[in-house]
Amino acid sequence: MGGLASESMIRRVYRCLCSVDPGLAAGKASAPPVCGAGREQLVVFLADTLRGTAEERAPLIVAMSQSGAGEAAVVSHEQVAEFLQDLIAAVVQILAHRGRIRGWKPERMGDCAQGVNLLAELLCSELRPSDEGVCDVSCVEDWVFRVPQVSLYLEMLVVEGLNVSLAGRPAPTLLPPCRDTPWKELRCLLDLPTLMFLAPQLPDNYAAPWRLVFSTQLHGESFTRMVAGLTKCGPTLLLIKDTKGHVFGGFASHAWEVKPQFQGDSRCFLFTVFPRLRVFTATGYNDHFMYLNQNQQTMPNGLGMGGQHHYFGLWLDSDFGRGHSRAKPKCTTYGSPQLSADDDFTLDSVEVWAVGKPPEPEEGEEGKGKRSVLDADPEVQAMMEMTGKTLHSQGLREPEENQE
Repeated sequence: MGGLASESMIRRVYRCLCSVDPGLAAGKASAPPVCGAGREQLVVFLADTLRGTAEERAPLIVAMSQSGAGEAAVVSHEQVAEFLQDLIAAVVQILAHRGRIRGWKPERMGDCAQGVNLLAELLCSELRPSDEGVCDVSCVEDWVFRVPQVSLYLEMLVVEGLNVSLAGRPAPTLLPPCRDTPWKELRCLLDLPTLMFLAPQLPDNYAAPWRLVFSTQLHGESFTRMVAGLTKCGPTLLLIKDTKGHVFGGFASHAWEVKPQFQGDSRCFLFTVFPRLRVFTATGYNDHFMYLNQNQQTMPNGLGMGGQHHYFGLWLDSDFGRGHSRAKPKCTTYGSPQLSADDDFTLDSVEVWAVGKPPEPEEGEEGKGKRSVLDADPEVQAMMEMTGKTLHSQGLREPEENQE
């Protein structure tokens, strides 16, 4: 496990191994070895971490969350958070060392250490400690059952760190693939832990490649250029940083269309990255999921998600550089609070990532890949020749790229 996890994480795993009572698996208590961990303890540890239930994993997580060698029946919220920070950092390190970052460049991305802390805080927010502020085994069991990422990250640590393989079970996929991104010119707002959180929220999960289609760093502060990147590229993820350091955005489930009506569906959501990592899904109150308009006299011109005209949960004005997040107390569409530092904010940077399969070209739409009816249906060509019809385009069309 050395080289794939911090010393702190390695010590946690070792203390957990030593705390395992191998006799419990056989229905009887037995004293563990006085010094070190035995083979029986390792077998029980592997079985519980890799194939165990939440009930079986909870005591192991309690043991790994403890800060000392002594056995305690409870741990504090802060101790669980520190364990999670070590675990997530180890997973990120494993992804990098094993070459599983799928085209992403951590050195050209956001602060990974900050992302680790934010993701750990998010996952720990689901803990339900007692009135005394402590977590016993039953509390941790309930948490592990409701937060599947904990078991997933623990499985990756054990499989990779102890070089254990599960027959017929591929290694977990934690990052989406990244394609066609000019990393030499880009400093991405995303970091790996944030990606690990956002990717599972998308309908395509980790399958569809992410492609950068707009960045103020690369394309300048142009609303028209951003609209060109947003439209006709399928689902997109919008990422915004304001001048006070808040990072937030939204997921659009459909290709954007420039029109004065709302669009999209309930798969859309808003999210924050900094100072807290959170996601806000559709409430069902209304269908004001997406809005994109330009060059209109009587309707708002800009990009909006959630809320209503002039009171969007997220708004970017077509006069590029300004926006608002007016959600007091909450955005009606997504139940989100104010995303930015101030309700009216100034943009620092914007990124748009295409995160799904691009839509198929509409029938009759010009563009690359459009074929003549003569190429699409050779039978039509044969029938026209048999009936003496003149093939006016024959010999005048440019040859297809795949034809010699």
